[in-house]
Amino acid sequence: MRASDRAYATLREDIVEWRLRPGAVLAEVEQSERLGVSRTPLREALGRLTAEGLTTAAGGRGVVVTDISLDSIDELFELRETLEVRAAALAAVRGEPAVFADLQAQLLRAPELLSSEDPARRDYYALVSRLDDAMDAAIANSYLAQAMRNLRVHLVRVRRLAADDTARLKAASAEHAAIAEAIAAGNSRLAEAATTVHLHRSLTHLKATYAAR
Repeated sequence: MRASDRAYATLREDIVEWRLRPGAVLAEVEQSERLGVSRTPLREALGRLTAEGLTTAAGGRGVVVTDISLDSIDELFELRETLEVRAAALAAVRGEPAVFADLQAQLLRAPELLSSEDPARRDYYALVSRLDDAMDAAIANSYLAQAMRNLRVHLVRVRRLAADDTARLKAASAEHAAIAEAIAAGNSRLAEAATTVHLHRSLTHLKATYAAR
């Protein structure tokens, strides 16, 4: 792996997982030493992160991790609704029913994973990622799938604002199960409606959590 790719992957994960928090300054000398790369590949990595919207130039302060505001959350969910509602409808038409029926069954059992601490909770997030991957494959539209993958990077970061609230996660698992059920049934309208409900409840919870910080 090239030095710039390695630096990019590490910084990206650190930002998404909040090890580098919003507003953190990514000083070239400090990050070069921490990552064990020279400043040229580091700059390449920072350029890629800026192109993705995870970092931004901040005048004399250099490059900083992008902040998360209520406005940015609203904008993300506007795009998310546009993409995911359409994807759910396509998956209902083009997907393999058995794949989504199996995911539905697993999602209905997901609250068991959420009753304990990590690593069981990580198993829940892995299950949700499997639903995402199944939808990406089912829609048979590489452009839409790529757009959703790009969006999910920001959504994972925003999800940290919800503080892994157990009650909300259990409700979300039921909402995901409803989406999978609709897709398995081949009902595109129901898949759209289930996705819309999930996104509305997720956004409402995120904004309430943000306001309470």
